[in-house]
Amino acid sequence: MDQIKIGKFIAERRKNQGLTQMHLAEKLNVTDRAVSKWENGKSMPDSSIMLELCGILKITVNDLLSGEVVTMELYNKQLEQNLIEMIKEKEEANRRNLVFENVIGILSAVILFGRTFTAAFVSMVEWARICLIVAGFVIGFTGLLFALRIEQTAGYYRCGVCGHRYVPKYGSVLWAMHFGRTRYMKCPKCGKRSWQKKVLTKDEE
Repeated sequence: MDQIKIGKFIAERRKNQGLTQMHLAEKLNVTDRAVSKWENGKSMPDSSIMLELCGILKITVNDLLSGEVVTMELYNKQLEQNLIEMIKEKEEANRRNLVFENVIGILSAVILFGRTFTAAFVSMVEWARICLIVAGFVIGFTGLLFALRIEQTAGYYRCGVCGHRYVPKYGSVLWAMHFGRTRYMKCPKCGKRSWQKKVLTKDEE
């Protein structure tokens, strides 16, 4: 999606409704800075307020995502194109998040083992050794749990039995046996346990 085009469209429709950025922000319970970022193409309105924004601007969501008022003749074609682009952007975001998860996981492991190694082999007073070990475990495990949260929400897990793709609960991912990003979990659709692989898309490939 062309965020610059969408931003200019939002600004145009806002002015047509006789609203300032501040007035629009107050109606949506956001800051005028957020509205300014939309109109400058630096960010997109959150999905939770998109319908309300469209109602205020008297446009459809399809118009908003297209950056123009879509004629009825082109409506279905433009809607399909917008949906495809949204899916692609979500997949790319999931891909970036999984890379970020790797970075966090590696850094957390380095901190955990690095501090433990230092405490074990470097000469220091006992209280400093204990503080170093505790700090290493707290920082390391917090980072690893955060990385696991990213893995849980980025993309989907595919059931090895029925092929159903879903986002599992955090506890299921946390306590499941795993090999890399493949985890042994119970499918909410067929109810069977299997090794489930992480995938980026919701639909069958």
